[in-house]
Amino acid sequence: MDTNIGSLGTCKPANGDVGCPPNGAVSAIKHSVPATAIASPEATLGRHLARRLVQVGVTDVFSVPGDFNLTLLDHLIAEPQLRNVGCCNELNAGYAADGYARCRGVGACVVTFTVGGLSVINAIAGAYSENLPLICVVGGPNTNDFGTNRILHHTIGLPDFSQELRCFQTVTCYQAVVNNLEDAHEMIDTAISTCLKESKPVYISISCNLPGIPHPTFSREPVPFSLSPKLTNQMGLEAAVEAAAEFLNKAVKPVMVGGPKLRVAKACDAFVELADACGYAYSVMPSAKGLVPEHHPHFIGTFWGAVSTAFCAEIVESADAYLFAGPIFNDYSSVGYSLLLKKEKAIIVQPDRVVIGNGPAFGCVLMKDFLKGLAKRLKHNNTAYENYYRIFVPDGHPVKAEPREPLRVNVLFKHIQEMLSSETAVIAETGDSWFNCQKLKLPKGCGYEFQMQYGSIGWSVGATLGYAQAVPEKRVLSFIGDGSFQVTAQDVSTMLRNGQKSIIFLINNGGYTIEVEIHDGPYNVIKNWNYTGLVDAIHNGEGKCWTTKVTCEEELVEAIHTATGDKKDCLCFIEVIVHKDDTSKELLEWGSRVCSANSRPPNPQ
Repeated sequence: MDTNIGSLGTCKPANGDVGCPPNGAVSAIKHSVPATAIASPEATLGRHLARRLVQVGVTDVFSVPGDFNLTLLDHLIAEPQLRNVGCCNELNAGYAADGYARCRGVGACVVTFTVGGLSVINAIAGAYSENLPLICVVGGPNTNDFGTNRILHHTIGLPDFSQELRCFQTVTCYQAVVNNLEDAHEMIDTAISTCLKESKPVYISISCNLPGIPHPTFSREPVPFSLSPKLTNQMGLEAAVEAAAEFLNKAVKPVMVGGPKLRVAKACDAFVELADACGYAYSVMPSAKGLVPEHHPHFIGTFWGAVSTAFCAEIVESADAYLFAGPIFNDYSSVGYSLLLKKEKAIIVQPDRVVIGNGPAFGCVLMKDFLKGLAKRLKHNNTAYENYYRIFVPDGHPVKAEPREPLRVNVLFKHIQEMLSSETAVIAETGDSWFNCQKLKLPKGCGYEFQMQYGSIGWSVGATLGYAQAVPEKRVLSFIGDGSFQVTAQDVSTMLRNGQKSIIFLINNGGYTIEVEIHDGPYNVIKNWNYTGLVDAIHNGEGKCWTTKVTCEEELVEAIHTATGDKKDCLCFIEVIVHKDDTSKELLEWGSRVCSANSRPPNPQ
């Protein structure tokens, strides 16, 4: 983590390069133009930042205006290829940038000093945990106020302006405080390139009186910077591939499991290439769902311990060797640390490191290169898949509902499955939607996102906004619990303002169901809202919006027909009324195991 403050900082990436994306490939610079001189009045910091954002692929910036960032916003909106998406609050602006980054590869938000920064920081922490490149720009104090012992508004009343910076140091990989023009060009470029190189958020604070001032360092169009790729140590790669091939080729029924760090390693295609070559059965950890194709002939589902896809855990945990590519083993993904895995049987492949069993370990080996190299050395072995095929029993169907019977969650998701296509994407909120959406079978090209590592309730509203803004050609299907929706509901307004056509399924079961299954109490019951009435009020006749409330299968079928037919160009909000105890069996199992892990007594001293 580096911090650069004005002309005092001298921090640069350790390798001396401006930056490089984490997968070792040169980052795509979009809309690059020849370096030409700019008329002096236009050669400003604000214009330079705007052009840089466009060059790295950001065409939408999510913002909340405040007096410290207004001049900066003027210069950002003056860039023809950059849209400003004004959000209702900073938290949702950060969540929107998160959702945008998941699709575009990088996202950006702009907020004001301290009151905005400390509001957006929860979303930035979530992006950090999920390895997402996110550029957080904060409008900072006037340059003349630094070091003057003055007390400013939007602060905690101390003449120390570093509180916000100190908070961001733990949730960003680089921090730049731009309070003079001499260093501004280098600091902005270093921050953006470090964001792409590390695939983590960065923090850029820009003094409010600088964006509009011309400076010679900005007198030409920004020259697209060359992002030096990370390189694999070839000797280490050869040794790692040889050791892994020997380990796996002597196994009888090896398997592969994809993890969430496949994204940051840009190794999804290499993972599939390896699966094609070796014939192993492969699955994904829950937070990797959507990163590799589920229509592949050897895909066997989600590996999530006791709540895995049917027959998947049995095959993975009974294997005599397993290759995990980019895993994250936490208490949630391990179902309260209850996975039946043995370290000596595992090859763990991280973005730049390979560990085989209890050893040896190989550093400076990029995952993509390792998987591609291994594909050439493994013997074909489909034993595990054949075992899976022998025991596999097709999924059953929910019990047929009686006419006008209260809607059940499993009936709801039976119909959701039929809605999925290459032109849709699924956003699953923290809660029972995690488990119900995991069971969806994604067709080729269907997007899928959820925030498992951080698990911040309310994330999906902003993420839906950002994802839909990034890929307007896809229709986003968002599944949000009532408790989560109450945290971040306001930015349905921003979806309408920007003409989005997502379908939001609001699961109304009267409370925090996921918390109930971990540890119940009266605090898990929430005040019921008239959710469709709320969205109608937000709509207020401006934009295209359609809402409805469903209580039975017949009403659900009609609502889906309308949302995908006459109202296909509208933002659709479908409130689904279900019983408070209607949960997936996976949540019941997972909740009890996580509860057990949380309630372990202290170790004896």
